[in-house]
Amino acid sequence: MIFFKIGAFTLGGGYAMIPLIEEEIVEKNKWIDPEEFIDIIALSQTIPGALAINSSTYIGYRLFGFPGAVVGCLGTIMPSVIIILLVATFFIQFRSLPLIESIFRGIRPAVVALILLAVMKLGKPLPKNAVNLVWVIGVALAITLLNVHPIMVIVMSGIAGYMLFREGEKTDEDTH
Repeated sequence: MIFFKIGAFTLGGGYAMIPLIEEEIVEKNKWIDPEEFIDIIALSQTIPGALAINSSTYIGYRLFGFPGAVVGCLGTIMPSVIIILLVATFFIQFRSLPLIESIFRGIRPAVVALILLAVMKLGKPLPKNAVNLVWVIGVALAITLLNVHPIMVIVMSGIAGYMLFREGEKTDEDTH
């Protein structure tokens, strides 16, 4: 039900869902700790599929095994299926109405805010050091200015992480 509720009331896709999933799974129910949640989001981005579906499937599996994975996945998917059917049936006829256009003009900033909130929350547990700061800025610049594909960024970041941290976990002092 948690994933169904989040799927039903979140516009903007997986990234807009992250703060809501974190609120329910990590903060409210305390089923998963914040560090594991960050790992789940990272893993969900590296495998094919939508972030929300991958993360809800993994979280469902982590908490309740295979049945939890199926229910978590369906809970995330079903609101979209229902909404798409409704949109296909009704929205096309009414999309040019000023009321509908106004509603969507109001929704767009809220979606951007949810995505920014997700970025801020995901960055909180990241150690504040020079390596991570340069890494974040470098990735943002590579994607926006150099048009490096996000998959390439993920692969290269994984390789770089392995190279930097393969000798065991380094402390924050080691990465300065």
